Amino acid sequence: MKNQQKAYLYGLLTVLLWSTVASAFKISLQFLKPIQLLFYASVVSILTLSLILLVQGNLSIILSYSRGQYLSSLKLGFLNPFLYYLILFKAYDLLPAQVAQPLNYTWALTLTFLSIPLLKQKIGMRDIVAGVICYCGVVVISSKGSLVSFSSFNTLGVALALSSTLVWSLSWIYNTQDKRDPVASLLLAFLFGLPFIFITALVTTGFNVPDFRGLWGAAYVGTFEMGITFVFWLTALRLSENTAKVGNLIFLSPFLSLLFIHFIVGEEIFPSTFAGLVFIITGLMIQRLGKS
Repeated sequence: MKNQQKAYLYGLLTVLLWSTVASAFKISLQFLKPIQLLFYASVVSILTLSLILLVQGNLSIILSYSRGQYLSSLKLGFLNPFLYYLILFKAYDLLPAQVAQPLNYTWALTLTFLSIPLLKQKIGMRDIVAGVICYCGVVVISSKGSLVSFSSFNTLGVALALSSTLVWSLSWIYNTQDKRDPVASLLLAFLFGLPFIFITALVTTGFNVPDFRGLWGAAYVGTFEMGITFVFWLTALRLSENTAKVGNLIFLSPFLSLLFIHFIVGEEIFPSTFAGLVFIITGLMIQRLGKS
């Protein structure tokens, strides 16, 4: 099999797995509080990433970094997984999955706008147009297509879903300055983020699990959303002749996610959700064309 075919295979596998995690979030949150889901999923992610590095023969690399690099991991760990997933899981707890997932998907535009003050990048007219189109989609989804019923969804949930894109974008920007092995860097972020998660869970909800189905959900989230899927995606990008060839596959994810949300979670998909998602994906594609 040629490298490009392997790249597509890994890329499609990644998209398929990422498309299931919104459903996994929603189902797991039926049995766990957001901070509990984050704690148990993070533990599984640490085990998964450690196993990957062990198989690669690179596990010892996490002990070879400088004090400054470990401080960087501490900062990244606070942002992601701790703050990002805590906000995101709470948004999923308050909103239908079909609403939280597309709103969170606007992180690419948030990243562009944050890059202006933080990375001194210039914004072009294409980015502005893409942003307007994307956030029109946000309005359509949040209002169910009618501005007079804008409060039909939990306002805090909508605010959290959108603010999660800020935290994710900040962590991504800081990650661009990190030249370490990406899997080792991700593992260290989870290791340094775990104490924040543990203390928050300890003083708020505790660790009691009323139903073991919650743990199965956390294991799935930790393995695929936070763990092995990241490695699949890196492999796809590395094997591809052009990163855009597999990068564009990610636009399939939110539409596939709606199918899983409907058939697994049992949510009736609102026409406004699909229409708003089309706006968001159109805006993101316009933005990507400008970078091609």
